[in-house]
Amino acid sequence: MSIRLQGASLRHGQVQALNAVDLRIDKGERVAIIGPSGAGKSSLLHLMATAVQPSGGELTLLDAQPWALSARARQRLRSRVALVHQAPPLPPRQRVVTAVLAGRLGQWGTLHGLLNLLHPSDVPGARQALAELGLADKLFVQCGQLSGGQLQRVGIARALYQRPEVLLADEPVSAMDPVLADHSLALLNRHAQAHGVTLVASLHAVDLALAHFPRVIGIREGQVAFDCSAEAVTEGLLEALYANEQLASPVSAGTTLTVQIPRC
Repeated sequence: MSIRLQGASLRHGQVQALNAVDLRIDKGERVAIIGPSGAGKSSLLHLMATAVQPSGGELTLLDAQPWALSARARQRLRSRVALVHQAPPLPPRQRVVTAVLAGRLGQWGTLHGLLNLLHPSDVPGARQALAELGLADKLFVQCGQLSGGQLQRVGIARALYQRPEVLLADEPVSAMDPVLADHSLALLNRHAQAHGVTLVASLHAVDLALAHFPRVIGIREGQVAFDCSAEAVTEGLLEALYANEQLASPVSAGTTLTVQIPRC
């Protein structure tokens, strides 16, 4: 088992971002998370990545309970997980090669990490990761010179170079054109299949989720609306998931919803 959430909740101030979520994702599964804006998709991924601590319930990650570990042990656990951000937090003056190699900072000692800033330690490895995403020619370019879509591909290359056991991607292709988005998601899935990596990605584009991921989870108002194979996701499920999206508002803290999760 890679990830298990049991009654997991997350509160941001007075807003209940996630409400009593129960999920199990086994090793090597490839899962897409879809849902309207503000549904809690990013919150769910950040919770899985241990970037935030649940307000209630439990998270088990790679057979460990992260928040029961010491800070050092939790950091070692995080080094086995990669999180691809929608807007990768890359300093504008940082070179792309350094940004990609930073994927392994959690596996290196402090001295190695510092030396890598001055003299990249694995240029061929960074070039190979970038080449798979069509960015080999950007190896020594500063991140500030790249477009949003190129930065997202650098973020993906960084995650692939890390060689994680769990790869979480938060809207990883939102700034890419359709062809690049399709290519990048196909690459992530091939990598996950080839290396037994657990892959979980949140996506706005339902067509991409259905095309690339065997399992699809719908999130609405901080709860699981459905959990199905891609083949079992119907128009009815999608219409219910996105119904009145423009009117949807976050759930207030303390509010409990009762949701019947469809068996697809």
